[in-house]
Order: sequence, then C-alpha cells, then structure tokens
Amino acid sequence: MPVVVEVVTVIAAPPAVVFDLELDVDVHTASLARSGETATTSTGRRRLHLGDEVTLHARHLGLRWRMTSRITAHERPHRFVDEQIRGPFRALHHEHLFEDLGTRGTRMTDRMSITAPAGALGEVAAHLVLAPYLRRLLRHRATHVGQAAEAGRRPLA
Repeated sequence: MPVVVEVVTVIAAPPAVVFDLELDVDVHTASLARSGETATTSTGRRRLHLGDEVTLHARHLGLRWRMTSRITAHERPHRFVDEQIRGPFRALHHEHLFEDLGTRGTRMTDRMSITAPAGALGEVAAHLVLAPYLRRLLRHRATHVGQAAEAGRRPLA
C-alpha cells in the first residue's frame, strides 16, 4: 500500500513565481544543502520542463541515496508531477499544486505517494520512518521556496 504525505503552505507570491521556483534545481539543492544533495538534469537546463529527468544524489537517514525522476505533467502555473523512474522506492509520485489566493498569494500543496520496497517490512518502515521524515523534508523545502519567492527571487529561465 502506498503511503501518502501531504504538506500545504501559503506563500505571499504569485503562483507562476512559486511554480517556477519549485522546478529550479538550484533552488531545490539549496533547500536541501544539509543533505549534500546534488542534481544533474537530462538537458543541462536548471529549470525542469515536461519530460525532463533529474538525478538527485544525497544523504538521508544516514544513507547515500540516488534517485532519477521525470516530469510527467506540467501545467504552468497550476500543477506539475514528478515520478521516480529509478531509485530506492518501488514507486514515488509527487504532485505539486499551486492555487491562486489573489492578494494572499499562493496555496502550494505537495502530495507525495511512496511505495517502499521489501514487502511488509518496507511498508512498516514507510509508515513509521519514511513518512515523518518526508513530511519534515517537504516542509523544509516549502519554507525555503516561500522565503525565496517572498524575497523576490526569480528562477532561472
């Protein structure tokens, strides 16, 4: 059974700005600097588009991780989806939603669904360890993106 983690954040910036920052791999790696995360894109571009792949290397939970994801949906500035194509999970589907709140900014929702490897033992680990860890990670990333957006940082073209 997949484990679903959802984090909702309100950011005082327009949806297009938040959307573009979320697809900027330099913003992504900066938000996770403490894990030593690096990102390599399939195109060399630093902002991802539909069909692009990104390979992430990092240390999480004391282990070295490598995961390649592909952007499988891209509906600027409302929604995009990245899905693991190679990596530690049996499956990972991450939907990013951006709702325009008018003068209040953007409601950004991260909805991540993971299926762990290793059968029943993996499922228990996903519920007890991975879900809380991923929730903290998504909150941390959302805070970083929010601060960048609210400070007027614009993503790379």
